[in-house]
Amino acid sequence: MQLKLKLSVAAVITAVAGMASAQDMVVKIGHVAPISGAQAHYGKDNENGVRMAIEDLNAQGVMIGGKKAKFEIVAEDDAADPKQGTAAAQKLCDAKVAGVVGHLNSGTTIPASKVYNDCGIPHITGAATNPNLTKPGYNTTYRIIANDNALGAGLAFYAADALKLKKVAIIDDRTAYGQGVAEVFKKTAQSKGLQIVDEQFTTDKATDFMAILTAIKAKAPDAIFYGGMDPQAGPMLRQMEQLGLSKVKFFGGDGICTSEIAKLAAGAKTLENVVCAEGGASLAKMPGGTAWKKRYDAKYPGQFQVYSPYTYDATFVLVDAMKRANSIDPKVYIPKLKETNFKGVTTTIQFEPNGELKNPAITLYVYKDGKKSPLN
Repeated sequence: MQLKLKLSVAAVITAVAGMASAQDMVVKIGHVAPISGAQAHYGKDNENGVRMAIEDLNAQGVMIGGKKAKFEIVAEDDAADPKQGTAAAQKLCDAKVAGVVGHLNSGTTIPASKVYNDCGIPHITGAATNPNLTKPGYNTTYRIIANDNALGAGLAFYAADALKLKKVAIIDDRTAYGQGVAEVFKKTAQSKGLQIVDEQFTTDKATDFMAILTAIKAKAPDAIFYGGMDPQAGPMLRQMEQLGLSKVKFFGGDGICTSEIAKLAAGAKTLENVVCAEGGASLAKMPGGTAWKKRYDAKYPGQFQVYSPYTYDATFVLVDAMKRANSIDPKVYIPKLKETNFKGVTTTIQFEPNGELKNPAITLYVYKDGKKSPLN
């Protein structure tokens, strides 16, 4: 009799536990960035931000629609390649993720945004800055960082007003990001009276810039603006030094504004001539930046680059909208995403009707003793 009673109690406990776990629901959040190739350091940093957010959300025991949500990351690698980017986006659509954080590059994010729109899944980028991303007006596309209009213009104003430069050469890597930020810089620089003495082009795979730098040297510019990423900017700085361009300022957007560029420049003194721009405040001026960075470094030592605080916030913004809608169904929570007013690590996040961040800040940086230091 006693044995039977014990068995019955055990059965009840098992059944109750089963009911409790059945009430938990798994919520999949997609993430896409280059995890392989020359830009993998950015991609891993972005993914780390999402993983950290998911860990924090799971620790909070978030309830959505009366059920406890268990968040999981579905991570994809687009290798900074547009075709791979759309394939990864389709994969996330097929996996029926509730939302996506990504991509890193404008060249992958812009074509992927149509895929997400067609399958009705919202995505938030904390890294892709080309203004064309939000032009189609998809209600599934959001950005929580300043776009290239702010970055390129901010650098041109600094070149003209603070440094009083007269002649600038421009190089871009022919990607959506590189061309976009270079074009904005060029137009703003010209409106400020700067002379564009040369325009050269490269690719996001190149490592030898001697020919284009030699052509630029003949035009004697005060500065070079480079539209592209740090795997090219680092070797370019080394080759500038070899060609005696050691007094020429080197401007670029957030693509070169990393700690990695100091390693890639491999001791070139030209690193001291770099002025780069990032969307958002510096970590020290972000509402939760310093404390968050301490936690990040403890989890992922030596991996911080640029965008992980934004991918962290992007994950929370998606979940905040789900909580307010009491649903993980994108059709139900997208209207709430549009009404976002979220106090994040980076800033208070609100969206314009086209999905752009309201009142984006930008910060200019220089490199002192090989370390990135904010100018403003």
